Amino acid sequence: MRTTPGILHLDMDAFYASVEQAAKPSLRGKAVIVGGVGGRGVVATASYEARVFGVRSAMSTAEARRRCPNAAFLIPRFSAYREVSEQVMALLGELSQLVEPLSLDEAFVDLEAGPHGDGLDTAKATRVAERLRAEIHAVTGLTASVGVASSKLVAKIASEAAKPDGLVVVVPGEERALLDPLPVRALWGVGPATADAMRKVGITTVADIAAADPDELVRLFGQAHGRGLHEHALGLDDRPVVAERDAKSISVEDTFEVDLADRTRIAAELDRLTARCVERLRAAGRSGRTVVVKMRRYDFSTLTRSETLRAPTDDLGVVRETVHRLAAQVDFTGGFRLLGVGVASLADFAQQDLFAAQEEEADETGEDVAADGTGADDAVAETATDRGGGEEGRRDAEPGAADGSGGVGGSETGEAGQAPGTAGEAATDPDAGAYGRVPVFHPGRSHGTRWLPGQDVRHAEHGPGWVQGSGVGRVTVRFEVPGSPPGRIRTFPVDDPDLTPSSHLPLAPPGDPDP
Repeated sequence: MRTTPGILHLDMDAFYASVEQAAKPSLRGKAVIVGGVGGRGVVATASYEARVFGVRSAMSTAEARRRCPNAAFLIPRFSAYREVSEQVMALLGELSQLVEPLSLDEAFVDLEAGPHGDGLDTAKATRVAERLRAEIHAVTGLTASVGVASSKLVAKIASEAAKPDGLVVVVPGEERALLDPLPVRALWGVGPATADAMRKVGITTVADIAAADPDELVRLFGQAHGRGLHEHALGLDDRPVVAERDAKSISVEDTFEVDLADRTRIAAELDRLTARCVERLRAAGRSGRTVVVKMRRYDFSTLTRSETLRAPTDDLGVVRETVHRLAAQVDFTGGFRLLGVGVASLADFAQQDLFAAQEEEADETGEDVAADGTGADDAVAETATDRGGGEEGRRDAEPGAADGSGGVGGSETGEAGQAPGTAGEAATDPDAGAYGRVPVFHPGRSHGTRWLPGQDVRHAEHGPGWVQGSGVGRVTVRFEVPGSPPGRIRTFPVDDPDLTPSSHLPLAPPGDPDP
């Protein structure tokens, strides 16, 4: 174990939603939910204002609407998130050559391997972490939570304790003060089944695990898991920070509160895990040939299936198709409590497979409704309607208000956030994963006449803005940009030739003039 607080864990706060709030000034301080906007969509991220109502990542969009009907429901804009992630990861790279990204918004850093390693102590580590948080805010306008400790385990738990927008530095030797009061689920490797087994023998906190007989834990959970749980409860974790470029494989997995047996739900979770895995793969600048699916049953028996592709890839569409092909080989009887997706046989490039390329076509099925669940007419109504909700308890005196009180109007299809239109109108971004298909528009191509909430657009007269809602032949757009005051709203025919899809605008650092 290290004797210095040399491991830093950074986690951006409500990352996707925070980027949207920064990009759309009218949504600052309002409930924002990013994910699939359709009836079978999945929440990617919820702002802290939405989390107050119990909305969480991986929740169905339908459940999120029930809990927080006045939120702004937006499609993900992955190109914008990647741009901000690259800025954050560049700042981490200045601290150390050993940076281990876990996703677009989360990473470990080994401070001892960087310029601040000499004479690193608690005071110095605190200064480095505070400066990092300040630099991230100065560059992106976003907040981050940071934990610093002598191990990855404790640094990760410390960053969770620091949320939102905080810093927790754990002095080496004082890990138990942080860990002991926590519920057992706070430790890596403790899922619902393990927690339930512990509860039955009177173990409910990390302190209880630390005080337990290691041999009894081995009897209950097996040699490796039992010993590992006891060591983690004592704050012992000697795993190094591994730069993704040095990793032999990249994988993600989740344990669920209730065993999953429904094929549709399992497919959605595999999509979500695949998206996270490929995020990490791309963040590391890697590709891989072998796709692995891991599925664990209620009795802890684990099924693993793998397939080796003809060439390395970092294409989410290819990986996702392979994942579902592998999952189809498994008997779903009894369900699963853990799912995992990984990519191995890593390489530094992705060879294009011209024969494997497949074009995804958008589905035009489904009825246009506003993202707040009202009819499309309500989403673009020409007069204000008092909704009796939101921060101010009313809608703006403008059509299609998106102040968080009535939600953002949007086109919703039968598929989860599926981009409408016909083939040739808009390509689709496979990175949408379980959050639905997200439109990727290309200059010079026909862009169609239907729109999704949160989509970037530009009007020949009014300039850049974003879609608030669409339906019954009309689209409502709020014209504002990062760093500007909240913008005005205007409504147009959906086929207005002056309104076109647009690329995202970069975020404006605090204090910058309007773009």
